[in-house]
Amino acid sequence: MSATRRVLLAAGLALAALTGPLGRGAFAEDPKEIRLDWATYNPVGLLLKERGFLEEALAPKGIKVRWVQSLGSNKALEFLNAGAIDIGSAAGAASLVARINGNPIRAIYTFSRPEWTALVTRKDTGIAKPADLKGKRVAVTRGTDPHIFLIRALQGAGLTEKDAKLVLLQHSDGRTALDRGDVDAWAGLDPMMAAAEIENGDVLFYRDAAANTWGLLDVREDFAQAHPDLVRAVIAAYERARVYALANPKALGAALVAATKLPEPVIARQLERTDLTQPTIGPAQAEAIKAAGLALQQAGVIPAGTDVAAATDGLLDARFNPLAAR
Repeated sequence: MSATRRVLLAAGLALAALTGPLGRGAFAEDPKEIRLDWATYNPVGLLLKERGFLEEALAPKGIKVRWVQSLGSNKALEFLNAGAIDIGSAAGAASLVARINGNPIRAIYTFSRPEWTALVTRKDTGIAKPADLKGKRVAVTRGTDPHIFLIRALQGAGLTEKDAKLVLLQHSDGRTALDRGDVDAWAGLDPMMAAAEIENGDVLFYRDAAANTWGLLDVREDFAQAHPDLVRAVIAAYERARVYALANPKALGAALVAATKLPEPVIARQLERTDLTQPTIGPAQAEAIKAAGLALQQAGVIPAGTDVAAATDGLLDARFNPLAAR
């Protein structure tokens, strides 16, 4: 190879390093603050916020942490798309739909494997199965795992969203509407669902743990490209909080009680349905999210021409898995 060609090749490799997924991070200046969400459906993130592990890790760099509450996956994904936060908590299937719709996010961490949604009704409605929802009023938060769970449950009964009367409400308002009798059923989300179950005797009439997609931590692609080391710092702090949560379940429960103002038995019910032992991004998440995506495609929610498997692969990013973050 001539000297000229070697120079051109070296220049090309340098340019690729600068413009590639991780290259910009080598030269990007650290931001003055990093913005994360916290949510009652993300117990690990809530404990991380309370314990200050991330603030402790970033203090030597002079980087502050700003916490923004997400009331549902839809809100976290809206915040990410608008650039209001850098990293946020959302369900796997909701994250997939958002990415397909143009939200530039990557899923980098699993904060929980929950059974956090089910279909809920009052004990006096006579509703016992998804087929009974035909013509009924159902409260749901669009763009969240409960919404996707509802679509799949209706699909399994040979119905579509149009066969029920969807009432679009944020999760907590959905529970209130159910208890007031304004709706006949609710696509619930913990911990509000656990509260409805314990405090009001509401019935989880349809459950399917496998159809609950994983709780994922999503990052804006531009942030991950510019600041990969900060993303790794966040994952390491999350891991510290997750390990702490498993070793100190009472502290985890107390943090949730303080944040939600709900009684201990309600939080205990939520945590019974929450697995915190599987933090890495990999085949298990891909399988669950792809299955949800294919069901949504059959239901007409995802365009027929979408390559769901490729979209799932594009969402999941294992570069920042915990072992690599340490």
